[in-house]
Amino acid sequence: MKIKTGDHVLIISPDEKTFLVVVSENKKMGTHKGEINLGDCIGKSFGERIHSNLEHAFLLLEPTLEDKMMKVKRHTQIIYPKDAAYMILKTGLQSGMRVIECGAGSGSLTMALANAVAPSGMVYAYDVREKHLDNAKMNIENAGYSDYVEFKLRQAQDGFDEEDVDVVILDLPSPWDGIASAAKSLRGGGRIASLSPTYNQIEKCVENLEKHGFVYIETLELLLRYIQVSTGKTRPVDRMVSHTGFLTFGRKIISEEPNHQQLSEFAAPNNS
Repeated sequence: MKIKTGDHVLIISPDEKTFLVVVSENKKMGTHKGEINLGDCIGKSFGERIHSNLEHAFLLLEPTLEDKMMKVKRHTQIIYPKDAAYMILKTGLQSGMRVIECGAGSGSLTMALANAVAPSGMVYAYDVREKHLDNAKMNIENAGYSDYVEFKLRQAQDGFDEEDVDVVILDLPSPWDGIASAAKSLRGGGRIASLSPTYNQIEKCVENLEKHGFVYIETLELLLRYIQVSTGKTRPVDRMVSHTGFLTFGRKIISEEPNHQQLSEFAAPNNS
């Protein structure tokens, strides 16, 4: 595949620093290894090299969704790919589905959700801060997912416009503020996912999920550790992506007046 104007390219320096750029014929980029003329990328294939004005070789690679998520302009902490990927898998999100995301932040998770529901689904991204929404819109547009996302400025407790959606994702300091609204907007059997950094948050979150008739509730944490591979001395790297948040999941049942004692029998299985 030949690179053309407007393409996203992941450029990697000789010492493996990465730069996510949009190719433009007359655009230049300064690096610690010299200046790169991005127009030199045009006509090359992914996997080839270009050189800076200091004659350092840089690799041209096709960016993945993870690359785009990690390179967003941030006004808030982002949801890491390890958590986003599991949320999508656990909620069964796929092409054609409709999902509400409450707490769009910088739009990193929004990208992953849009990628999952495209080309026929839709993400409805809510946030209470206009500054965050403007930044998320820019990141989503730059990543090429604008056709699959609608942005809305509103608090979670004020309710969502959509009905019978497949999934609701809550990334809020107080996720319980969005649970009643989520219960109204989800279809029967629809899934909810929430990310929270502390134990007291997940305790209150689960209490409210049970109160609003959600079942099959479970909470977990994902830890990611890279391995440094070198013949004869392979070992884990010194640093790891450990606690980024606790993930809580549940499923909506249809019941006008749920019997909480009965619902408690539908706890998620112990997968240990």
